[in-house]
Amino acid sequence: MGLLVDSKEGGGGGSGKQGSWGGLNSLIRRKQVDSVHVKSGGQQLAKELTIPHLVAIGVGSTIGAGVYILVGTVAREHSGPALAISFLIAGIAAALSAFCYAELASRCPSAGSAYHYTYICIGEGVAWLVGWALILALLFGGEGSLPAFIARQYIPALDMVVDPCAAILVFIVTGLLCVGIKESTVAQGIVTIANVCAMIFVIVAGTYLGFKTGWAGYDLPTGYFPFGVNGMLAGSATVFFAYIGFDTVASAAEEVKNPQRDLPLGIGAALSICCALYMLVSIVIVGLVPYHAMDPDTPISTAFASHGMQWAAYVITTGAVTALCSTLMGSILPQPRILMAMARDGLLPSFFSDINERTQVPVKSTIATGIGAAVLAFFMDVSQLAGMVSVGTLLAFTMVAICVLILRYVPPDEVPLPSSLQESIDSVSSWHGRNSHEISEEDPKAHVGSSKESTKPLLDKVDILVELPLIEKQLPFVDYTISEDNRRKIAGWTIMFTCVGVLLLTYSASDLGLPGFLRYTLCGAGGILLLLGLVVLTFIDQDEARHNFGHTGGFICPFVPLLPIVCILINVYLLINLGSDTWARVTIWLLVGVVIYVFYGRTHSSLEDAIYVPAARADEIFRSSENYVS
Repeated sequence: MGLLVDSKEGGGGGSGKQGSWGGLNSLIRRKQVDSVHVKSGGQQLAKELTIPHLVAIGVGSTIGAGVYILVGTVAREHSGPALAISFLIAGIAAALSAFCYAELASRCPSAGSAYHYTYICIGEGVAWLVGWALILALLFGGEGSLPAFIARQYIPALDMVVDPCAAILVFIVTGLLCVGIKESTVAQGIVTIANVCAMIFVIVAGTYLGFKTGWAGYDLPTGYFPFGVNGMLAGSATVFFAYIGFDTVASAAEEVKNPQRDLPLGIGAALSICCALYMLVSIVIVGLVPYHAMDPDTPISTAFASHGMQWAAYVITTGAVTALCSTLMGSILPQPRILMAMARDGLLPSFFSDINERTQVPVKSTIATGIGAAVLAFFMDVSQLAGMVSVGTLLAFTMVAICVLILRYVPPDEVPLPSSLQESIDSVSSWHGRNSHEISEEDPKAHVGSSKESTKPLLDKVDILVELPLIEKQLPFVDYTISEDNRRKIAGWTIMFTCVGVLLLTYSASDLGLPGFLRYTLCGAGGILLLLGLVVLTFIDQDEARHNFGHTGGFICPFVPLLPIVCILINVYLLINLGSDTWARVTIWLLVGVVIYVFYGRTHSSLEDAIYVPAARADEIFRSSENYVS
């Protein structure tokens, strides 16, 4: 996946193609972090967003209408009175992914979110699958619950169930998103505030009723954990999906005025607000009605009605409708930007990368997304495909965590340059070749060791010898020095085997009908690989280049490598447990994406003719070029 090898075998030699592996090698070619040297051309997205806008996007995309039902379902089946703890554990698990997103979003603040980060850190092939999976997730949206008067309608003459109100709502949201990012975000903020006010009403009024009636829901003989700790953890796995949506903030990174400061704060604030609201609502509702007596369809309205407040149902219905509108905007907002990012990279037709000169948003991509979402909403019961949505999001979460490990330990040390800079590349290469030759004639002992102990040449046809410093690292069991080249190899292999260990451990730990001996063997092997990976990555140095990778001065993810590895473990476990039917449908979708990539994206990629050079020489090459952008 691009962990252990460079994006190409050598930088040039004239053609700029990525070695002799042909199409297979295209899967691991990686693009450069956007910089002042990269000419994007045409109109740019408007930089209009600040922290309040990002919080509105994050909270509005996360708190959907489903939460008004979820509290009853999870309390009845899994958590009981411990529902708030389930939400807290799920919030902490989501925060792990949020930390990873915050670092990558501030380092690489461009449209595309997880697709963009994966393309930079892992490679084109995996990035395409992530982007294609995100299209699935965002196109189908999340599971919503419309009130009965605007729910799906049955047409006897056609023997068909349709949802005209949902389709109309999608078109309205699409038109709003075409007006401009600031205007649409303000509108999302308004409906989000209405939704939050409804939840605050539930908290305040429910607290009053709870103290008035003595919190009957907590006075039970079964105790606080009627389903045990396992039930509470199962509830956490279920409510984890209620936190999906904060990643929408990262998709708007290119439109943020100060991404290094605002993106981490926006992601963190949005997730914290959602977690606090979820927990407080859970504490109140579970306290008003015993968990086993909750209505599975309308738990909150029924809880208030049981205490004589039937009119509260109107407030709660208003909150559910505004939540639906807000999450719909949150699901459609990132989609055109992901399509735009993929089209910029040549993996999709350039039609999707066009930006309107007046509104400075990708209007064509937005309209295409709106039409597709409206058709699906009209004809299909999208709630049945909620598992497919989860696959795309969890896959993105997993890849973002892997990208953090790669960025810290084996960041790309080569960057792709357009073939139009071939003359500048040759000039810089020749200059360094002459200097190296003069130094070696003056002092032949100045360079010790073979070329394997030196940095790779700028181009294959030029032999440049530059001594690499040795990294002195005391490991707990051995005492020796590790060269930079060996350190990168060890780190790369370790990251790969750690991911394999996570896969084996989570697969065997899930009850999938494996024979006992095989299950325990795989579980042990996966656990060993995971622990060894954690130990090795803890005791070897992170790459010094991480300090200057991408845009500096932003958020730094703490507790690396522990935090990203735990994040990968949680997300892969949830992925495996989504069910075979979900994976069967997702596999079909991904195979369609593979066909499109093989016959279009691979050959139209903007990196098809790129020349890869050491990152340390890139600025020098740009300075020597007439195309340098000051």
